[in-house]
Amino acid sequence: MDTQFLAEQVGQLLQQRGLSLGLAESCTGGLVAAYITNVAGASGYFLGGIVAYSVEVKYRLLGVSRRTLKSHGAVSAETAQEMARGARERLHVDVAVAITGIAGPTGALPGKPVGLTFMALAGPDSTLVRKYLWAGDRRANRESSARAALELLAEYLEQH
Repeated sequence: MDTQFLAEQVGQLLQQRGLSLGLAESCTGGLVAAYITNVAGASGYFLGGIVAYSVEVKYRLLGVSRRTLKSHGAVSAETAQEMARGARERLHVDVAVAITGIAGPTGALPGKPVGLTFMALAGPDSTLVRKYLWAGDRRANRESSARAALELLAEYLEQH
């Protein structure tokens, strides 16, 4: 299924359920927001997003704790979870998705290879976290992450 079609499906599900969406993107740099806003009528459910590319922005704008950033790093399940919760809270949305990862070709750290990506979805009743390891180049890794974020959203919305 085409990524843009997936964004349209997510939009329909959000509208049907009367839910609002917010994003916190790091390695995707706004790519998920671009797919969402390519859909006519997205303003009916998409309130906005924060591109938190730096550690400092994750801390200051999304409320990721310094302890989490120091203990687990910017690319971790814990950081993704706090980013999603922070986006949900600060953007005043029903559902928020956060993405943090190492798109490449540089940026790998010990135990954190290029392509490592964490995603979290914070909803009214639960938080989901997923880990991925993409094997493409920078562009492919970003595209894979954007698609996975939309798939996570669709999966959540179909179950709630």
